[in-house]
Amino acid sequence: MWYWAFKYIFLGPLLRVLGRPRIEGLENIPDRGPAILASNHLAVMDSFFLPLMVNRRIYFLAKSEYFTGTGLKGAFQRWFFTAVGQIPIDRSGAQAAEGALISARRQLEKGELMGMYPEGTRSPDGRLFKGKTGLARIALDTGVPVIPVAMIGTNKFNPPGSVLPRPSKVVVKVGKPLDFARYEGMQGNRFVERAVTDEIMYELMQLTGQQYVDIYAASLKDKKPAAEPPAASADAA
Repeated sequence: MWYWAFKYIFLGPLLRVLGRPRIEGLENIPDRGPAILASNHLAVMDSFFLPLMVNRRIYFLAKSEYFTGTGLKGAFQRWFFTAVGQIPIDRSGAQAAEGALISARRQLEKGELMGMYPEGTRSPDGRLFKGKTGLARIALDTGVPVIPVAMIGTNKFNPPGSVLPRPSKVVVKVGKPLDFARYEGMQGNRFVERAVTDEIMYELMQLTGQQYVDIYAASLKDKKPAAEPPAASADAA
């Protein structure tokens, strides 16, 4: 109930005014049945604008820190992210994250849409970073299609570290579904998982127009980035 209340009453109308969002390729998302929406990750608001523009409910994996805070703020965060269907994921390692991946598989088995960020964290500088293979493992295990999604302009609407939004245009581009049926029976092969992940990242690079960097975004999180390179803008889309 809270998911739809936030979407249509509390947050959705305000985001439509401030972000003037539009979506391209909505027909590539099925009306029913499971699928993984694989998106680039520029800002926290990615997880708000994508559900706003898609008619079906989307479940996301969210960092566990959103569920472990203390005090009033921590309690509110925990309630909010639970209410809107976020699934906590421990990003400290593959073994720690396995529980969240199992939860994601369960949602797909129910015929739901899962939103996932293969980069594993927000881009620190607007570029597109190397994907992690957890999404590929789920796609190969379940056989569901992977639909690439480009979020464009959310880093201008919600720059890293900002609290208040900065009104600017947001564009969501949905690519054609990717079918990895050719790898059936090859689950668990790390070379196949890497090939699937790299194919997804290539499609995202094509959709977003972002510069691709073959390192993990998390490796730059604790470093001060150099001057931000040009990123795809909503106005140019």
